[in-house]
Amino acid sequence: MFIQRACLSPTLRMGWILLLTFLVAGCPSKAIQYPAEHERLLRLDQALESLRSAYERKDRAGFRSMLSPMGQTEELQRQAETDFEAFHTIVLEFKIERVMLAKDDLDVLVNWQGTWKRDANDTGTRQRGHARLQWVGTSSILLRGAQGDLPFGMQTRQMLAEPSSPLR
Repeated sequence: MFIQRACLSPTLRMGWILLLTFLVAGCPSKAIQYPAEHERLLRLDQALESLRSAYERKDRAGFRSMLSPMGQTEELQRQAETDFEAFHTIVLEFKIERVMLAKDDLDVLVNWQGTWKRDANDTGTRQRGHARLQWVGTSSILLRGAQGDLPFGMQTRQMLAEPSSPLR
């Protein structure tokens, strides 16, 4: 059936043009090109969130469970536990800047910011920084090392920053 052009209103004509455009172009779907790496990145994101959450909740066992037994994480664990004892409230945020994958190793560059409060009435100490978190694993991802300006160990950082009283 032939419809004369004059019979179609401008609005209806535009609708037909849009409909034909969508039919011709289709709706492209995003297929994941590397599904194994995608799943691994999702597990890495979950591991980073678990580490952050355990630190905020001052969950010693949860924090420890995210650390690789073969890594260099003893000092990191000790610093976090010092913070757990020193602070009433910890609020920490991570923002992933870059992820580098190499076989079993994952390096994550993060920007972080947080607030550490000694008691409920404390206004808190706000800090931020950049760190490199080194993870290992494929199905189970664990932290094996960290470098840079880390959020863990804020108690030690504050003690070093406070001016010492002169000896009399």
